Amino acid sequence: MTYPTSPLFESLSKPIKDAYGRTIGTVASFVVSPNDVITELFVEHGDKEIFRYTSDQIKLDENGVTLLSPTKLKVESLCNEIPLIWRKNQALNVLVEKKKITPEMADELHVVFETALNQLKTDAKVVSEDIDKQIAACSKRIIDLGIALVNLEIEHEIGQVSESTYEAAFSLIQENRKCLSAEKEDLEAMKNKLSNILLGENLAPVALPPVPEEQNVPEEAEAASSPLPEPPVVVYVKNVNTQSDSE
Repeated sequence: MTYPTSPLFESLSKPIKDAYGRTIGTVASFVVSPNDVITELFVEHGDKEIFRYTSDQIKLDENGVTLLSPTKLKVESLCNEIPLIWRKNQALNVLVEKKKITPEMADELHVVFETALNQLKTDAKVVSEDIDKQIAACSKRIIDLGIALVNLEIEHEIGQVSESTYEAAFSLIQENRKCLSAEKEDLEAMKNKLSNILLGENLAPVALPPVPEEQNVPEEAEAASSPLPEPPVVVYVKNVNTQSDSE
């Protein structure tokens, strides 16, 4: 996705958040194409380093500029591409039965589609394993924040921490816990969606145009007009060349 320059120019030197509401840095600059659309974004992170992001990682709305999760973008891409290629591969069998392509041509295309499909499944397993690591990291950070909150409560209770300081610190911890919980929930949803694809679910049969009634339909075509078989079950075994989720 690309964006016109004017709205994004207004975000220069302003904070940018991730998909879970955390402020991750400040918009530093852009890459603008000759036809005046923004294709890349430069963001200064809290450590003062500036990183470059492609426009597909950017969401612009009334709340400002949001940096999307590259993991989620990859999952969405895989969940679109895997069913599509599977359906194309199955459609070849129908086209052979309808005598619209030769078996030899279908065999050649089967190899092409199956090679692409296997590569996508391999990519999906790699992404799934990465999601597991991210979920574990979120869980650990949520536990750590729970420990931080308990210690804050203790010190406040015995009078070591003033009321104003306690309230500010309490709010900070709770906001971080909220963001982490949202991220973990989102990661778990991504994992389930990817697992369903790898298990062969949600792959709809190919919709082919009906044969006109007045035509004499040969037996082969009648057989071919029936729905395609259910997708095969793939046993789930358990880079993106973009910047990883911001800390």
